[in-house]
Amino acid sequence: MSFRNSVTIVASPRPRVGKTLLARLLVDFHMDEGRAVEAFDLNSGEGTLAQFLPEHVAASEIGDIKGQMALFDRLITDDDTTKVVDLGHESFEAFFTLAKQIGFAEEARRRGIAPAILFVITPDNTSVEVYRNLRSRLPQATLTPVHNELLGSAQHRDKYPVSGSGAVQVRLPVLAPGLRRYIATPPFSFSDKSLAHVKGIPLEVHIELQRWLRKIFLEFRELDLRVLLADLQSTIRSQL
Repeated sequence: MSFRNSVTIVASPRPRVGKTLLARLLVDFHMDEGRAVEAFDLNSGEGTLAQFLPEHVAASEIGDIKGQMALFDRLITDDDTTKVVDLGHESFEAFFTLAKQIGFAEEARRRGIAPAILFVITPDNTSVEVYRNLRSRLPQATLTPVHNELLGSAQHRDKYPVSGSGAVQVRLPVLAPGLRRYIATPPFSFSDKSLAHVKGIPLEVHIELQRWLRKIFLEFRELDLRVLLADLQSTIRSQL
């Protein structure tokens, strides 16, 4: 199993930590790799994933049984589509409580789908405790800490041990302040090659954005390969 057939939940119990930016990048990474991708947005307000990538993202909600069934039925459908969930902090606890109750991660693996969580780490004790709790609640999911360098140094990263076969810590590099304004107005897709012209992005800015993207996509590819290799090794050991 790998990112090629996965459900990845991008999450943090804290607001304004770069979570939606990470989800945007992950969706665009899969599209850049030529994969079919479907994303689900559990956020409210402005600057949501659905607003940035309206053609690939469905606004979702889990406030009632109908919404819960609609979302989780899609997440565990084995249809060769890579799925991404941008989980808002307001829905964080409800989502993972429900995922535990219905055996989401176990059912996903039974269907050959790799469940993964990208958790944006912060130094506060609440986030550290929530992360530890997730490791025990969803042991079948690959739990990967993500360090957003915009939030400061990674001195607290030792509080967030990786979990799951092949997992590593993912680094989200800082984008130069002068470039952020070019990607902050929806709709915007990093994989849309025509946007540099449509958005009036200067050539030198476009080149710098591409350099930044390559760094992030390399992080995703390394995680993908490590998880795939670990699963292959596990399969080989089980057959010996």
